[in-house]
Parts: sequence; structure tokens; C-alpha cells
Amino acid sequence: MFDRPLDEDQATEILRPVWPDAVVTDIRARTGGQLSSVYEVRCAEPARSVIVKLYADQWRWKQAKEVHVYRLLQAGGVVPIPVILRVEPDIGPLGCACTVMTTLPGQPLSHISIYLDDAQLAHVYRQLGAALAAIHHIELSAYGYLTTRILDPEPDNTAYMTRQFTKKLAEFEQLGGDSALHAAIRAYVAKRTHLFRRCEAPVLCHNDFHEGNVLVQQDAGNWTVTGFIDVENAAAADPLLDLAKTDYYAIRGNPVKRAALAQGYGPLPDDWSERSTLYRLYHALELWDWFASIGETTPLPGIADDIRGLI
Repeated sequence: MFDRPLDEDQATEILRPVWPDAVVTDIRARTGGQLSSVYEVRCAEPARSVIVKLYADQWRWKQAKEVHVYRLLQAGGVVPIPVILRVEPDIGPLGCACTVMTTLPGQPLSHISIYLDDAQLAHVYRQLGAALAAIHHIELSAYGYLTTRILDPEPDNTAYMTRQFTKKLAEFEQLGGDSALHAAIRAYVAKRTHLFRRCEAPVLCHNDFHEGNVLVQQDAGNWTVTGFIDVENAAAADPLLDLAKTDYYAIRGNPVKRAALAQGYGPLPDDWSERSTLYRLYHALELWDWFASIGETTPLPGIADDIRGLI
């Protein structure tokens, strides 16, 4: 966990190139993580708030990626998204990289979704589907992980997903995953590699579009999506890979959410369900590897059960 404190004097200095007369009145820690410390900085003059992200030294490249992806989204007409106000690879007194961006209104969907009835959930998830569809209108030149460019680009989805499954299976084995489950995953994927060919072109994928990264606010009794954040996992891939991650992380078998997401997204291919299962397997495997790699063992049995259920 990267936890870099930020005081009012430091925040004022960071904001000075943006607003020379900024008067900082409050600093509130927002959800951070392994990569960055995130703060909402509120100002009396001008009367607005901004998000300040401070990056650990080894994750400076993630800062550049985030800025690049937000600019791709802006160029593609995808709104609402944060506007980048300042990017610094090194704030001297703090000894870390810093990004300043506008604050989107609302709160994470994850904070309120358990209180929504089926009609309200469907209303919100149709908006999520429409947001993903807008992101996926941005076509890219090759398949691969995205930074400020596509790393190790692959010309087709079969090559890309075969490489990714091979990598994640190797990590699963190295991290002590069950050998029988490893063999079962490998066999399941081997019989379904033909499904990868169904994707005709890579698009921009958010690749972390779950309820914690979607902001909502109540408007005339309805919950409205006000934007989305955290594009640091973005990739160039099959759009169904992105939908499947939302399915695995957020829908979790809820038929109301799944139907509404699909309705909001628009027409899906006939083999959506079969391809989604294959991609959800990938996301579950990747998540198992991630928790195992950081020594967080508590979630591993549950994820392994998810994998068994999928195959």
C-alpha cells in the first residue's frame, strides 16, 4: 500500500500552477491502493475541489498511462471523465509523481448498490452498458496491454489471449495453485481457443469497470451515472473481455444486472455467453494470481471455487 501524506501547504504548492490564488480549505483521503495515494483537495478560492494523485516511484509509468487513456477517451467523445489539470513526473518536496484532475460528482456505485431494488439496479446497469459501449467505439491498432502505447502488440485476438492464458497459468503454477485445477483450466481453454477468433478488431477496454470505479448520484429519485474513474488497467482487446470483467467482478450471477447491462450496451454476438464464460475464467485466474502474488491468501479458496464453477 502506498500511503503518502499530503498537507495544506503541499497541496497549495501543487495547485499554484493551475490556480495561482488557490486557497486550500480541506484535504480528504480518497480510496487509494498499491499504486497511489488519492486525495480530494477542496478550495475556497476558486470554490471547487480537485483530485490529487501521488504515485509511488516505481509506478510513475502508470501515471503516464492514466493521462494517455483519459486523453484517448476525451478524443473519442466519451464523457463524463475527469479533466487532467496538471501532470508532474516529480514533485520535489514530496519526491513522487503527481497528477491533478477535476473531481466528478457522485459516490461509488459500490456504496449504494446493495440498497437498490431491481428496478433501480436495472436503471443503473443500463447506463453502465451504454458507457462501456461508448468506450468500445475507440478502435486501436493491435491487441495488448496499454501504456502510452500498446506493449508487445499482437496482430489478432487468438495470439493475444493464448499468450495471456499461458502467462497466467504459469503464474498459477509458480504461486502454488492446485495442479489438478491447473490441468483442468488448460484443457478447458485448449478446447475453446476457436472462440478467440470471433473478435474482429481490438478496441479500448477499461478493464476494471466494476461498481467501485463507477460514480453515481441521485437525481429526481433515480440514480444516474456521473462518470467512471481508474483507467490504469486499460488494454486493447476484445470488447467482450471488458464486459466479462464487469460480469465477474460486479454482476456475480445477478440476472437483473446482467440483462440490463446487455440492454444498455446494445446488440451482442450470438456466442456472447460462451465467450463470456471463457473470459470470466481468465479474469478469475488473473485475480487468483494477483492475490497469491501479494500474499493475500484469504480470497484464494473462493476464487478457486469460482474457477471450478466456470469450467
